[in-house]
Amino acid sequence: MENYIKHNQNAWNRQVIKHNKWTIPVSAEVIAQAKIGNWQVVLTPWKPVPNDWFPPIKELKILCLASAGGQQAPVFAAAGANVVVYDLSTEQIKQDQMVAARENLKIDAHLGDMSNLSIFSDNQFDLIFHPVSNCFVHDINPVWQEAFRVLKPDGVLLSGFTNPILYLFDESDPNIPVNLNITNKIPYSDLTKLTTSQKEMYQNEGLPFEFGHSLEDQIGGQLIAGFIIEGFYEDKHSMKDHPIYDYISTFCATKARKPA
Repeated sequence: MENYIKHNQNAWNRQVIKHNKWTIPVSAEVIAQAKIGNWQVVLTPWKPVPNDWFPPIKELKILCLASAGGQQAPVFAAAGANVVVYDLSTEQIKQDQMVAARENLKIDAHLGDMSNLSIFSDNQFDLIFHPVSNCFVHDINPVWQEAFRVLKPDGVLLSGFTNPILYLFDESDPNIPVNLNITNKIPYSDLTKLTTSQKEMYQNEGLPFEFGHSLEDQIGGQLIAGFIIEGFYEDKHSMKDHPIYDYISTFCATKARKPA
């Protein structure tokens, strides 16, 4: 399929309708706690981001990159940050806008592809919050390069991403249980691995195409873009019944800084 970006946009719009866990807005109670300084967010499925990964949040200019869904951006806004959301999905953006209206928060939202931040000027943001989402673009190096460009000197990039080991296994049919027989090579692409009928099934069921990027691109790509990596942790699979859950962590998070 030539225009996978359009496909993924439509798929994530449909994931909102299906109540995917990453499309469920935070509650009023979460926002009330954030307003008094009691808040936490995730880059990966389970572990909260360490508090010391964040600069003082009051008036901090934050870009929530491919991070819509009514979850992180409203928390940052309630905690006192100036928040901009940039996401491919119109319906995901609406989740942030709904929480902002419900809680009287200010969130500036823009529609677009995470690989192209040309609507933003150089040195514009203090922090970029980029949870697991670059598995939905075929080349992540422009994501790192653009993030570096729009961050202010001494700005921080917080990123979550998938360990490519997860893409070794065939999970192309959501109706068939996963087994841990290795069938794929890394880097991985749904665009080249899936059959025509499987791609049609993804389109019919509103499933996004995914890409398994190497750690060289995930971590080395940030270093090549100019970042200094200051923090790292791993996290388990989002589904506790996944056969790999007990064997190895399949998600990673990094704290990277643009040199002053």
